[in-house]
Amino acid sequence: MTVHWIERREGGNVVALKLIKTAAVLFGRRITRLSLLPITIYFLIRRKPERLASRAYLRRALSREPSVFEIARHFHHFAAVTLDRVYFLTNQLEEFEARTFGLDELDRALSFGRGVLMVGAHVGSFDALRALKTLRPDVTLRVVLDEEHSPALSNTLRELDPEMAASIINPRKSGAAVAIEIGQALRAGGLVTLLADRVRPGNPTITVDFLGDTIRLPIAPWQIASALHVPIVLCVGLFQGRNRYDLHFQLLSEALVADRRDRRQLMQATAQRFADHLAALLFSAPYNWFNFYELWNTSATAHQPSDYLVGDGDSSGS
Repeated sequence: MTVHWIERREGGNVVALKLIKTAAVLFGRRITRLSLLPITIYFLIRRKPERLASRAYLRRALSREPSVFEIARHFHHFAAVTLDRVYFLTNQLEEFEARTFGLDELDRALSFGRGVLMVGAHVGSFDALRALKTLRPDVTLRVVLDEEHSPALSNTLRELDPEMAASIINPRKSGAAVAIEIGQALRAGGLVTLLADRVRPGNPTITVDFLGDTIRLPIAPWQIASALHVPIVLCVGLFQGRNRYDLHFQLLSEALVADRRDRRQLMQATAQRFADHLAALLFSAPYNWFNFYELWNTSATAHQPSDYLVGDGDSSGS
């Protein structure tokens, strides 16, 4: 029986995460990174579902059968990015070297004055995008984040950055409530970020080609953008090893404006553009994919999208 990603318990526990957070604060990043090796070994030996999911993904990203070392490298990247959350959330940006690509596309989207919906995925570090606070300190940032799926990490977020935690939009609210909060933030000219690669049970989906196969994505992000006529920007922070991150921005649409008859086709094309750009980034940095479950298992019954904005579920796959 396939276990849905939202039912999968966290890797590790509250005590372990607290120890890592405490060590990160007390001893600094260089010393705390020594803990990444035992964490990698733990995932490699004890977490069979994640190991199988890593192999299934890397087989597609590398176009060949991955070695055990490459699977271990995949877990090490995940552990490194998780550790770095502590430093991003405490605004220790001087710890990192960050390069930006496509920042002009984000500036262009902001110039329209309608706010920007920034869509990402469980790829690299979404927290690395906090560097935007130094690049565009004038822009308000709201994050759509499922706090209940990873309570230990959510508690860490509240402890390290209570201001950001207070501004989170919880996708477990009713779809209408989430859409209203997002709409208010965008109409104020701010940025709203959400992850658009995970489907929540019972929510409408859209099917796209991705890494040589088809996957289902949540349709709600594209419905929200269509209803609010706001630009959509793909944003990804790729971990490049040591303390280096590459921040990528790609304008996917200036506005999803279409009549009722053509709306589905336009959302389909935009979702496919999202998947294509994401795949290109992963081919360049394959160990940045952090969906450790069988994304390509499409045997489950999919709910087909309708013409309402957001159903009674959640507004994001995050």
